[in-house]
Parts: sequence; C-alpha cells; structure tokens
Amino acid sequence: MPPDNVTTSQLAGRNDPDSWAMVRRFLPYLWPQNRPDLKRRIIISLLLVLMAKGVILSLPFAYKYAVDAMAGEGGQAGLAAIPMAMVIAYAGGRFAAVMFDNVRNITFEKVGQDAARELATDVFGRLHRLSLRFHLSRRTGEVTKVIERGTKSIESMLYFILFNIAPTIIELTVVAVIFYVLFGWELVAATAVTVVTYIAVTRWITEWRTKLRAKMNDLDGTALARAVDSLLNYETVKYFGAEERERKRYGDAAKAYADAAIKSDNSLALLNMTQAFITNALMAAAMAYTVWRWSLGELTVGDLVLVNTYLMQLFRPLDLLGWVYRTIRQGIVDMAEMFRLIDTEIEVKDVTNAPALLVKRPSIVFDDVVFGYDPDRTILHGLSFEVPAGGHVALVGPSGAGKSTIARLLFRFYDPWSGRILIDGQDIAMVQQETVRQAIGIVPQDSVLFNDTIGYNIAYGRDGADEAEVMAAARDASILPFIDQLPKGLDTEVGERGLKLSGGEKQRVAIARTLVKNPPILLLDEATSALDSRTEQDILATLHKVSEDRTTLSIAHRLSTIADADRILVLEGGKLAESGRHGELLRMDGLYADMWSRQQSENEEIEA
Repeated sequence: MPPDNVTTSQLAGRNDPDSWAMVRRFLPYLWPQNRPDLKRRIIISLLLVLMAKGVILSLPFAYKYAVDAMAGEGGQAGLAAIPMAMVIAYAGGRFAAVMFDNVRNITFEKVGQDAARELATDVFGRLHRLSLRFHLSRRTGEVTKVIERGTKSIESMLYFILFNIAPTIIELTVVAVIFYVLFGWELVAATAVTVVTYIAVTRWITEWRTKLRAKMNDLDGTALARAVDSLLNYETVKYFGAEERERKRYGDAAKAYADAAIKSDNSLALLNMTQAFITNALMAAAMAYTVWRWSLGELTVGDLVLVNTYLMQLFRPLDLLGWVYRTIRQGIVDMAEMFRLIDTEIEVKDVTNAPALLVKRPSIVFDDVVFGYDPDRTILHGLSFEVPAGGHVALVGPSGAGKSTIARLLFRFYDPWSGRILIDGQDIAMVQQETVRQAIGIVPQDSVLFNDTIGYNIAYGRDGADEAEVMAAARDASILPFIDQLPKGLDTEVGERGLKLSGGEKQRVAIARTLVKNPPILLLDEATSALDSRTEQDILATLHKVSEDRTTLSIAHRLSTIADADRILVLEGGKLAESGRHGELLRMDGLYADMWSRQQSENEEIEA
C-alpha cells in the first residue's frame, strides 16, 4: 500500500463539495478549445490504456497454457516448445504493458501540465482582480497554500480518473465475463461481493479519516501562516527581542500538527489491514473453490494458476483503490477551495462596455463622497473638493480623518457609497479602472519593493521600459549617483521588500518607478514621513522637481512639507474643516493653525 501522503485542505464544518460539479468545471482545462494537439494526446493516451489493458488481460492465459503443458495435461506432455513459447509470450506481454503505460505517461504529461498551468494562471489573475478588502482580510500563507494544493491536485486527479479508475472498471468487467464463462457464476458472485465490500469499507474508513485530516490540515495551515507572518516581520521580532516567543509560538502550532498527524497515520494502518483482510479472504475462497473443482476433475492445474493470476492482477488496482479514492476526493476538496477563491465576489467591477479614461486636463473632483469600510462606521461624510489641472493640493488632518481613504478611493480600490469621483470630468466608476490607475502615479509612505534588482523595480513603472528610460528616471530621481557606486549597478538585488536599501534610497527608487510610468496625476501619500530631516529635504527637492507640470495631490502629516501647496485642505472626522493657502489658514487660527503650532513646538523641543 503506498504511503498516505495526500493532504487535505477541507475545513472543518464545511459541506463536502459537489464532486461532479468540480469535475465538470475542470473539463474545459482538460479538453481546451483551439488546442487540437492536446486533444490528440488525450485520445492517443486512452488508446494506449486499452492496449496495455488488453495485453494484461491476456497474460494469465499464456501462464495457464504453459502450466498445463508442463503438467502433461491436455495432450501436451513432452512438448517443451509450447510452454517455452507461452513463457516468452508472458514475459513479452509484461514488458509491452509497461512500455504502453510509460509511453502513455509521456504522451499525457503535456496535457496535465498545461491544464494545471492554465488553471493556476487563472486563479493568480483572479487574485489580482479581487478587492483590497479581500487581501487585507486573508493571510498570504493561507492563500498561497490553497493555490499550491489546488494546482498539485489537478495532475494526480487526471491521472487517476483516466488511467486508474476507468481501466479498473474495464478489467473488472472482463474478468467477470472470463470467470463466468470458465468457472460459473459462483466465482463471479464472490468477486462482486468482495469488490463491493472493499469499496464500501474503504469509503467508510476514509470518510472517518477525513475528519482527522481536516483538523491536521487546519493546524498545518496555522503553522505555515505563523511562520510566514513571523518571517515577514523579521525586523519587528528583532526590535522586541521576541525570537524565543516566536519559536515557542511556532513550536506549539507544529506540535499540535504532529499530534494530529500521528492519529491520521494510525488510522491509515487500520485501513490497510482491513483492506488486506478482505482481499486475501477472496483469494483464499477463490483458490479453495478452484482446488475443489480440480479434485472433481472439472478444472486443470493451469486453471488454478489462471484464477490466482487474475486475482493478483485485480488486487493491484484494488489495493490502490483506497489511495486513489482519497487522492481524488482530496483533489476535489482542494480544487473546491481554489474555485472558492475564483468565485470570490469582485467588489470593484467595471460597468458593461466601460470606456477608457481619456485625460487631457488632469483635474480631480470629489463630489459629495460618502464612504466607509464597514456599514456601521462611516469614514467620509459628504466630502467635496477639487484639484485643478496642474495644481498642487495637500490633504492634512489628524489621524483617522480619512486622508489615506481618499487615496484608496482615487485608485478605485473601493467605490464610494454615494457621490462621485471625477478625473477630467469623467466619473471613474464609469470608466475602465485599469486606465484610471494608469493615469495616477504614487509615492507611498512605505515604498515596498520586489525582491529583485534595482533596475527591475524602477522599470516596473511601465511594461516594456528600456534601460535608457530607467537610467533617465534614476537620474531625475537623484538616485543615479548611488547606483553608479554599486558594483552591480542596476543589477543590485534590493532584498525582500527592499530591506537592503535605506529609507531614502527606497523612496528614490519609488520616485524613479513613478517617473518611468510618467502619469499626468501624482499622489504623494506621506512620502517623507518615515525619513530623517536631512533625507526629507533631499526627497522633497526631488518631489518638487518631479511634480512640475503634473496635477499633484499630497497627503501629509508634517505640515512643513506642504506649506508651499497651492491649496491645503484640512480634514476632520471625514469632513472638510478648513481650506486655503498656508498663510490664510494660519490667520484663521483654527485646526490647521493649532496643528502647525504643535509641530513647531515639538521641533523646538527636539532642537533644544
């Protein structure tokens, strides 16, 4: 019996997925349109299955005739040629069956890999179309585990359905006919009862084991999620000296998983013993029946060999049946989990036949926008403001005022509950969201970079950007001198999330990336709040140069960084509290003036 190395992603308490529904949903990937080459491979593979099965089913007769000839029965005594030929045919048939099986595997491999690749690509693309709310609420480790299990289950499911279950059914049918013709209905009935009993017991025990494996799999996911979360927050762990705490936390999850795995593996041993008892009981009964008929002179010694050989051949797929059943059932469960990701509702959708956003004068208008992340908590209360084309408008306010929410709405990560957001007079909810994002460049507070080279991260701003454009953007972002000092230049690896670079260097890479994108609208989301004063001034000078001839919306915590803005909007509680230029707001002696005074006092205390 093969080891039970199949994993289960079914969560406790969920209903079992509809097996046929999952298979029907996957069939388009197995039998793809406009791919006649793959269809031919499937047909050839099925023909090879039939050829291999035909050879296997004929081998016991060669074995029987060889034994009968050697026993001197049937008038073949003293003739060595016939048993010799039967023995050679038997060996040749076994080789031919193995050859057919492996040629079939070679032929079908491309089909299975293409099906898995297409489905995995579709799921990956779907994940990027899901809303920000989905990605904020799901653990990255759990999502990647679901995709990994789902894609890995595809090829094994295809293999077992096409090349194990179907051939086993054919073999059972043919063996039943042979047994009926040669030995009567008694042996057929015994075989049928045994097979039905075997299948029923296997399914019953497997269903019981599924609950054990569901718990084990949940604990496996928990351990993985904790490991990924801890490693992603490596610096935080170091900051708080929590290495031992994290080790213990992961160790507890790993121990719980190990305990569940022990119970699952022990249940597998019980299943194997039960299956062995059923199959060997049939073997004993069938051979005893054959010996009894031989004692009556009705059967030959070769018939005993024939029955034994057929049952041995039949037991092989039967022994695998429990494993195959668990694998297929597991594959269906894993695919159901993956299809749940595909079926997750897309929160932000384009309207039917939505046109592309055409930007000639890149103005921004928020018109009476109401929005909240949860129905019982409103963030923006009828917010209205305008950023004229080519203007520089800053958003300030205390924490929780809704500044970052405005940025997410502008990128259309969410749609407002009511009101409109216009770019160049066009409601962004009525145009293609992809073109909305193409029109906006962002320099965020925490510039997260891909774990690749500096050149790759800068060129990521626009697909197809060449090296000349990357170098020009790096020069304009004032990071080219730093790159020239590096031994590998643009090919320097930045590490995961850019951890090998300083905060200022990461910000300059993010600015260069935005320059490569070359958008008409620039969003600065507290782009310097995480930097020291000297680096902040350098980055600000770069940002001022970058924002020339662009419509710029700045979200700022440090008021000194936006004091030169054309207009400053002061938010409080999701509403526009004050509006004006820096000097005008100070003369109002309101919220902005109070914030300015507090920050100036803090700066004086720091200097003192």
